[in-house]
This record gives sequence, C-alpha cells and structure tokens, in this order.
Amino acid sequence: MPVLDAVYGKFSKDIGIDLGTANTLVYVAGKGIVINEPSVVAINQKTKQILAIGDEAKRMVGRTPGHIVAHRPLTDGVISDFEVTEQMLRYFIEKVNQAVFGFLSRPRVVIGIPSGVTEVEKRAVQDATLNAGARTAFLIEEPMAAAIGARLPIQDPTGSLIVDIGGGTSEIAVISLGGIVISKSIRIAGDEMNENIIQFARDEFNLLLGERTAEEVKIKIGSASPIKEKMKAQIRGRDLVTGLPKEVTVTDDQIRSALQRSVRVIVNNIKAAVEETPPELVADIMEKGITLAGGGALLRGLDQLVAQETQMPVMVADDPLTAVVRGAGIVLEDIENLKDVLVITEFEQIPR
Repeated sequence: MPVLDAVYGKFSKDIGIDLGTANTLVYVAGKGIVINEPSVVAINQKTKQILAIGDEAKRMVGRTPGHIVAHRPLTDGVISDFEVTEQMLRYFIEKVNQAVFGFLSRPRVVIGIPSGVTEVEKRAVQDATLNAGARTAFLIEEPMAAAIGARLPIQDPTGSLIVDIGGGTSEIAVISLGGIVISKSIRIAGDEMNENIIQFARDEFNLLLGERTAEEVKIKIGSASPIKEKMKAQIRGRDLVTGLPKEVTVTDDQIRSALQRSVRVIVNNIKAAVEETPPELVADIMEKGITLAGGGALLRGLDQLVAQETQMPVMVADDPLTAVVRGAGIVLEDIENLKDVLVITEFEQIPR
C-alpha cells in the first residue's frame, strides 16, 4: 500500500546487501558501507538462540562447548540453512535500523545472488529477506552488481567483461545495454583455493591444517603467476602420523602449485566466456579490457595470468572486495533508472 510504504520509508533506512559465502557486507543509502563481517553464526542448539554473528562468531569457531555451534549458513553462494540465514539477515537489518522504532523499520533491500542460481534458490533468498523484516526484496545478479560497483558502462551498447571471484562462487559475465549477454557461474573460488592448500599440506607433509590457517597462507604468499620477490611462510597444524603439533615452512612456489588447479579452472572459464561472446562485443572487450572483482581478484599475479591467457588487458577494480555491495547500493539509490538490471523472478513478490 502506498500510504504504508510512505510511512515505512520515513522510518527505515534502505539497504543493499552482498550476502556472500565468506563475508556479508551491508550498504546503507546515504551512508555507504556500514557492515563488513564474516557470514558466520554461533547458535545455542538447546535454546535455538543466536549468540553471535560475524566477527564474534568467527572467533568462536572450534572453541565452543558441544551445544554451541558456529557455522556458515551459505554454501557456494546459496542458502544451505534457511532459518539461520533469515536470523542473520534480521540481525544485520535490525543493526542498521536500530536507531528508529523497530515496528516501523521495514526497509527496501537490494540483495546480490549468484548468476547461476535456480528459481527455488532465488525464492529462498527473497523469502529469507522478507521474513527478516524487509518490506520489499529486490534481487540483483552479483556480476551485474560488481560491474556497477566497478563503474563499468553497463547501460551503454558496448561489451564489458566482469569476473567476480568470491568465497563460494566465481561469476563471469559479459554485459551490454543493461543486460547479461553471456554468464558463467562456477563453484570454485576462494574457499576452494583454501581447500587446495589444505590438501597440499596433507599430501606433502602429512599435516592437517585448519581452514583459517590455509586462508592466512593464501593471503600472505599465494600467487597465480611467478613473482619476483620469493616469499616463505610457516604453517602450523597437526602431524597426521604422530598426532602432535608440527610446523613447516612453505614457499610461494609450492603454494602457487597448490592453487593452480582452481586458478586454471577459473581462467579456462573466462576464456570459454570470451569464445561464446558475439564478435562485436569481443572487439569492445579487447579495447576496454577485463575487470576483476571480489576477494579472489587480490591474488597476486592473477591479472597478469588472465591477460596472458586471453591476450586482453586486465585490470583489478578499485577495492574489489566491496564491488558487489557498492553496486547494490548504487542501484538502491537510483532504483527507478536502474530497475531493468534487477532479476525478474517467475513468482510474484509478496507485497509488504
């Protein structure tokens, strides 16, 4: 109802959300990014009460009693635990709107989803957002949001190629005239790279690593192509033979070799997307280049490797980690002019 919309609009702060497998970022209209926390929730299994969300919950992983569970409610970019995701979204929405009356706080929300999700998965995200307190939930595909956040000319009749490498998924899309011409969504991204390092430590040193340690090593010395300055890092874990703590030193060459499997799949999919792109748009991309976004874009030498493999210029977006949520925020603040970039679902949205 228009009257209720006007009332809710007055007492709510509209928000854009990048609901990621690894991190959730929240953009508030007129303010910018106000929340950037891990997508981790700690729950008391006895009372079903949420004890912590985000940074605080991540610190609890592996350090809690049996009845307290800390886990990620999203897997490979899609909801794996609907109720927990709903509660996590409610927490973030209420955190943003805590300064106003709770019962009148019903914001409009623009939320990013992977481009390859099914109608059922779209419905799950939309329902979770509405149940968490949003009066309207608009969906936007993550590569489109990343392209808008990277300030690419998505509404022009020219081709733009965006590669968004997140925690659970890598999204590759060619965009022209406000629509996605070619898209590929693969469930190999930052988390899979961490798994590559864990597997490498197990095979090479009989060492059991934790996921957090693997991620730290990836950030510290990980690379996609050879680097000039050689780097080393110590990794600590449990010796699978003796069961005792063990520390080993690894080099950037070893970690690069471990990451090669995932990196190669991402690069091959970028090349496949280029091969499927209409010739006129390929000419545009050759001139303007490929844009990398998401946390995976920060992997050393990835831009050089993609440039070498595709024979095209490659650039990393400014602050690639926040490109998707910034794009969602830009759409939120100009929704009338940018409504065509939103996802149209097969089901009617529940009026709120």
